[in-house]
Amino acid sequence: MKTPENPFKRAMAAGTVQHGLWLGLADAYCAEIAAGAGFDWLVIDGEHAPNDLRSVLTQLQAVAAYPASHAIVRPVIGDAAMIKQFLDVGAQTLLIPMVETAEQAAGLVAATRYPPDGVRGVGSALARASRWNRIPGYLDEADAEICLLVQVETARGLENLDAIAAVEGVDGVFFGPADLSASMGLRGQPSHPTVRAAIEDGIARVRKAGKAPGVLATEEALAHAYRAAGALFIGVGVDTLLYARAASALAARFRTSEEPAPATLGADPAESGSSMGISQKT
Repeated sequence: MKTPENPFKRAMAAGTVQHGLWLGLADAYCAEIAAGAGFDWLVIDGEHAPNDLRSVLTQLQAVAAYPASHAIVRPVIGDAAMIKQFLDVGAQTLLIPMVETAEQAAGLVAATRYPPDGVRGVGSALARASRWNRIPGYLDEADAEICLLVQVETARGLENLDAIAAVEGVDGVFFGPADLSASMGLRGQPSHPTVRAAIEDGIARVRKAGKAPGVLATEEALAHAYRAAGALFIGVGVDTLLYARAASALAARFRTSEEPAPATLGADPAESGSSMGISQKT
């Protein structure tokens, strides 16, 4: 048994563009459906979705059966103790929200590394990540497979972007258009030209630092534009939005203002479609 390799980290280092989907339904069954859809990566969201450590664990287990799709975990906050737990249950790539300074980024790097290079607690005998100490050399090999992505999504973060991207151990910088637009006084306008210009400039700065830039862009044209600007990992959809929109569209196609015609008196319910005497239109 070997320490699992991180294909997402290797693809970014090679300059390969990867497209992903946000998982907010907080359910392993839904995560498995998404894992077989063909996305390069999936974000299991713990910041805005109702996930906890156990629900993240079950989704990691579900996605693991589909090696072509890499699971990324986003904690609610960049807390060292929380990071330790997510790494121990098997996350290899973390996306940390609201990073605004190089000092904060350096602290996150330390949280993902074992001593003496960091402060990650050594509890591999209890950890799924090491297969409960069944992987020889896990403690020596784990750090190299960890991928740390930090989110820059405030005006202050943009001001400190060059310093953040220069931190050794930060693999990529992800731009969050929703929070960034709000921070820039353009709340609810993530596609505003000013926001887009700031993100495209940020992408160029991150690439110049030798790191991988990423962004969420659920509008297809915008996703292509950010890819052309140099983004290497692009979130192109959110499962909750896909489900909500598809469900609403389906309901709309069958919604009618017409009153249903009454069934023929005495008709067989199997023929009329209801034991209550209401016909069904198909």
